[in-house]
Amino acid sequence: MSRKKKDKSKKHKSSLQNLIRRFFEKNSTGVFTHQQICGALEIKENALRKLTYDILQDYSKDNYLKAISHGQYKLNHSDGNFVVGYLDTTMRGAGFVSVDENESDVFIAPHNINQSMAGDLVKVQVTKQGSGRWEGKVIEVVERERTQFVGTLELHEKFAFLIPDNARVGTDIYIPKEKLKGAKNKDRALVQITVWPKSAENPFGEVLEILSGSNPNDNEMISILCNQGIDHVFPQEVLQEAEAVGVALDPEEVKNRRDMRSVTTFTIDPVDAKDFDDALSIQKLKNGNWEIGVHIADVSHYVRPGSAMDKEALKRSNSVYLVDRVIPMLPEQLSNVACSLRPDEDKYTFSAVFEMDETGKVFNEWFGKTVIHSDKRYAYENAQAIIEGGEGEFKDEILLFNKIAKILRDRRMKKGALSIESEEVRFKLDKEGYPESLIIKVSKDANKLIEEFMLLANRKVAEFIGKKKKGESLIPFVYRVHDNPDPAKVELFKTFINKFGYNIEFTNMDQIAQKMNALLDDIRYKNEYGLIQNMAIRSMSKATYEMQNIGHYGLAFQHYTHFTSPIRRYADLIVHRILQEELTTQKHRYGNDLNDVCKRISRMERKASEAERESTKYFQVLFIQDKVGEEFAGTISGIADHGMYVKMDENKCEGMVPMNEIPGDNFYFDSDKFQITGKKTSKTFNLGDKVTVRIYEVHLRKRQIDLELIEG
Repeated sequence: MSRKKKDKSKKHKSSLQNLIRRFFEKNSTGVFTHQQICGALEIKENALRKLTYDILQDYSKDNYLKAISHGQYKLNHSDGNFVVGYLDTTMRGAGFVSVDENESDVFIAPHNINQSMAGDLVKVQVTKQGSGRWEGKVIEVVERERTQFVGTLELHEKFAFLIPDNARVGTDIYIPKEKLKGAKNKDRALVQITVWPKSAENPFGEVLEILSGSNPNDNEMISILCNQGIDHVFPQEVLQEAEAVGVALDPEEVKNRRDMRSVTTFTIDPVDAKDFDDALSIQKLKNGNWEIGVHIADVSHYVRPGSAMDKEALKRSNSVYLVDRVIPMLPEQLSNVACSLRPDEDKYTFSAVFEMDETGKVFNEWFGKTVIHSDKRYAYENAQAIIEGGEGEFKDEILLFNKIAKILRDRRMKKGALSIESEEVRFKLDKEGYPESLIIKVSKDANKLIEEFMLLANRKVAEFIGKKKKGESLIPFVYRVHDNPDPAKVELFKTFINKFGYNIEFTNMDQIAQKMNALLDDIRYKNEYGLIQNMAIRSMSKATYEMQNIGHYGLAFQHYTHFTSPIRRYADLIVHRILQEELTTQKHRYGNDLNDVCKRISRMERKASEAERESTKYFQVLFIQDKVGEEFAGTISGIADHGMYVKMDENKCEGMVPMNEIPGDNFYFDSDKFQITGKKTSKTFNLGDKVTVRIYEVHLRKRQIDLELIEG
């Protein structure tokens, strides 16, 4: 071989090695075959495919990769004392990296963070490990979690720094004067990091938007979203792709679908909903049974794998519901127009159709692509009025749905499902977007009606995919799972309720849900109900998306997935694609790389929840900021070593009385008895105690309410 050919071959190998390493470090928890890797890296030439195989073999011998049976490979997280995981940071600048295989997180000292920020996927060199705490240092940022930040500008003569709102970012952002775009000192701004030179202590950035002159609520919502790495606008490429989607149905496509436009169909949604992603249909069969259809917007028809919309949807993973706005997973052209099952319009749907009797027994099921026509759009309140005896179109159908839903719910409860109905506080906003009153959202029969039929469809789809016959291999799939409660957390719950005079014993795990349900039902109208219900929720595991099906404890289902909301959840979109492949080609394109998708959408679900909580806190402070100095009756809702949290009865807002501000004694937190106790008087404050407080001060930016204790 000539020197020129050897040099070219070496160049190919070196380039391919870098590509493969980058691929595995970005997909750090996935398991992949040689074919999947070639497909992902778009390697088509036989010579390069052979070279890829040789590199995979070499990396396995070097322990960079771990070879699994049947020619599958995964990143060896313990290789050479290196691990890959997501970075979480503390207010003091230190970090922790969690890695699946390790029971202990890896501690990163502030001086070893090395240009990484909270949420980044990082490669860490472990410098200390053993029975104690693992320690390490970041050697590479594999994938930057977010590049946009909101903060306050500090101007100098030739440059500026953005001081981020979120102190956990851990660094200020350097902005050259020419990148300020007219921003002035002390302006709040949205800034994007453009580069972080190896030699620079701070990342370089540019101003995207000056926020100081805008609506303050807009600024705070943008800040909340940025803190969670959620973009508040779509990239232009995604918007252009969405705008090209039309609403007219293709007659040829309609021919390939089950036409159900003549069947009675309607939607039931919140009164302010714009994206209607599910509808119910019903018709009587000749044998006396009922055909009930659960019809879901066919997002997969419009959002193709690998498209700009698909990549952006995975990046976002779900829609985010803040108090005054929705940050959709998909552009409005799809979420509110093309895919939304609006009344009096023909729409493409993916349906689960069941033959049932009036006791909820399912005799037959059918899954497939359909076309429907929604006859009416109901708000929950309208459907509830009919259930409670009012008149309305499709009254008989709604009452039948309600009858079957109640039977299905009773069955779930008897099988051990949890019956927890959290109190949800919503705000009524004025024309300027400011809260003028509170609304307590209560889940009534109309809400539960929709819930039960969505649960039915989700369960049946999961069973159809997950219940394989003997000898058949399992199809890679996305399950919605909920693990059994942690016994230690259950013991903590028992200790907690003992403080209120309640005692329940569990002889086995199967009894936990039923006994918790019974307790909550008994105390539903007592002051401590909300506190005990919240503690019951905390004692449970968190539901996640996984490839491995372990069942759903809270719903008492052995098989469960998310099929019914593809407009707002990426999990459902993936499930639609896998189900369609099983119904048609049976060539499943998704392999074990679904593992990384599951982890991604689970992480983004948690971030969306945190953003929604922060949004609620902000509007709570906004709602009571003109009530400083006023007194309110309240209930102690939390206790910590720095003070007590009190939820005010009238406005449902929660504030804190600092420990050193509790009058009458020198109080301290007694962790053994979980109460606040006075050193001299032995006076105590417990969760659930009724107190009177005065609003002392509010902090909008911190989303914090400071209270004074008046009477306890």
